[in-house]
Amino acid sequence: MPRPNILFIITDQQNFRMMSCAGNRYVNTPAMDSLAARGLRFDRAYCTNAICIPSRFSLMTGRMPSEIGLWNNEQNSIPPVREEILEKGIGWTFRHAGYETVYGGKQHLPRFNCRDIGFDYFCNDERDLLADECAKYLMKEKEKPFFLVCSFINPHDICLMALREKAESDRDKMILSKSQVEIEHVDRALVTPHGVDLETFFQKHCPPLPPNFERQKDEPEILEEFAGRRAFQKHARHNWPEDKWRMHRWAYCRLTELVDEQISRVLDALEKSGHADNTVIVFTSDHGDNDSSHRFEHKTVFYDESTRVPFIMVAPDGVKGKVDHLNPVSNGLDIFPTLCDYAGIKPPSDLKGLSLKPLVSGKKKDLGRKFVPVEGELGKMAVSARFKYALHDSGANREQLYDHDRDPWETANFADDPALKDIKAEHAKFVAENFPERSNINS
Repeated sequence: MPRPNILFIITDQQNFRMMSCAGNRYVNTPAMDSLAARGLRFDRAYCTNAICIPSRFSLMTGRMPSEIGLWNNEQNSIPPVREEILEKGIGWTFRHAGYETVYGGKQHLPRFNCRDIGFDYFCNDERDLLADECAKYLMKEKEKPFFLVCSFINPHDICLMALREKAESDRDKMILSKSQVEIEHVDRALVTPHGVDLETFFQKHCPPLPPNFERQKDEPEILEEFAGRRAFQKHARHNWPEDKWRMHRWAYCRLTELVDEQISRVLDALEKSGHADNTVIVFTSDHGDNDSSHRFEHKTVFYDESTRVPFIMVAPDGVKGKVDHLNPVSNGLDIFPTLCDYAGIKPPSDLKGLSLKPLVSGKKKDLGRKFVPVEGELGKMAVSARFKYALHDSGANREQLYDHDRDPWETANFADDPALKDIKAEHAKFVAENFPERSNINS
């Protein structure tokens, strides 16, 4: 049996609920649904950091961003990446093993590009042209197994809905000045169905506010401080009426459908190419969008809408149409060793992720892992099958324990529940032992 090809599809800012196969009846994602029907969907999948550059660093290296002192997208605080990390990245690992490694679309990596990590870059578009170029690549004759990354931008365009209303900092003004295409896509996504009056639209078509729309009553104090760091975030949180929040949710759905259609073109080409029967497909996103949960849009905070991502794997010998609700997984840590396992390649010895092949193949139901780490500029978090423990850097209510069985929308903090004392202690111990102190990160 020849080594499998790899098709790695990444979207941007898509949270775990934004697929119809995940039960969302306000979005229609037939391409993503087709992957779920052909493979294994991980329901408890998390990114390493809920913002682009750190998360994408993990996807390309299999490492936590804090390993290099990387916490956010702030250009003046992004550290250099050591050469030995680049040399052991996913592109070089597969290229040295005889794969043709190619990358198209969004990069957004910290002080390096996809060529530095072992990929040929063939398309700098992140939208329709990317889909078409990936399709053309798949249809070409190949002498080697391929590792193709298709990195799409949407539904990230949703960011512009709030940002354009109150871009006050130099950084946000610069982003706005370069975002005409993004704004045009948001405007199209905000268009309501033809011939439907607004009352009917809000009654029958527009997504309702989620059960966790209002702020958590004992929310971490740092979250309000965080909202004030960028004027548009604070403005949306405190001034948007409910109908505007619902329109944000409507547009987010339409932008997700837009990228789903682009993904469908890539999958159609894979089927026509004759490679589908020997290709491992990975679909995921770098992080989510808060999508009006707790009166937030954008990302970064530790709520599930921001940190929990879609993650589906399809393999020639894999299970079909199954959902894994049991195992906490990390897309940034686990994809690299999993793909190495499928290709028969030895991964770098210092990676901390696990191969998910035993789950995808149906040979195991439980990896035996208790926790996956999530970090960010606001603190650190441990995720288990049922609970999430977040330790924020400062402020009141900095310890949060969420119980997804009792409160799946994360509206309450169970950190002081006596019945969960041992559960909290176990999660807190993982956080204490598995994250660096910030003062030591750059040493």
